Amino acid sequence: MRKERELAENVWYEARTAVNIEEPLFRLPWAKTLLHRMLREIRKHYPFEMRCLRLEGTRLTFYIKPEDGFKLPLIMQWLKQTFSARFNARTGRTEHVLGERYWSEILWGGPPEGAEEVDWAAVEKSAKTKIPAAIACTLSWGSPRSDGMTTDNRLSFEITPKPAPAPG
Repeated sequence: MRKERELAENVWYEARTAVNIEEPLFRLPWAKTLLHRMLREIRKHYPFEMRCLRLEGTRLTFYIKPEDGFKLPLIMQWLKQTFSARFNARTGRTEHVLGERYWSEILWGGPPEGAEEVDWAAVEKSAKTKIPAAIACTLSWGSPRSDGMTTDNRLSFEITPKPAPAPG
């Protein structure tokens, strides 16, 4: 049985989630742009402060303080579900992209010293970057959900051009 998540009002959390497919998706510029779009949208619905947003290959880590009345689980659920849905729509996949459960811990003393506030101007600029309309995704890693695939090949993406419109 899982330990119940500890929640409190007006506190900072360290939150972490991992890419479910064990691939360094956040090294792909368009995946990072997609994440920045999600963060921008979430802030409109669930106000929060964020520091030290780190995209480390397969892991997303940050410090977050939801405003009073807003709960961390709502923010994380929105982030994970919406990112997965939009990622899958672009790549033709149907599975979870970010791991099933996220990790969080209350930071009673606030974020560590030197934890920089997220540069929302940079996030906004990245979120406005154009993402290719069609992205072909070749899945070639080992996982319990993909029988027969090998672990020595890595995920590869290529941009597929849109077909030209029919004349007339």
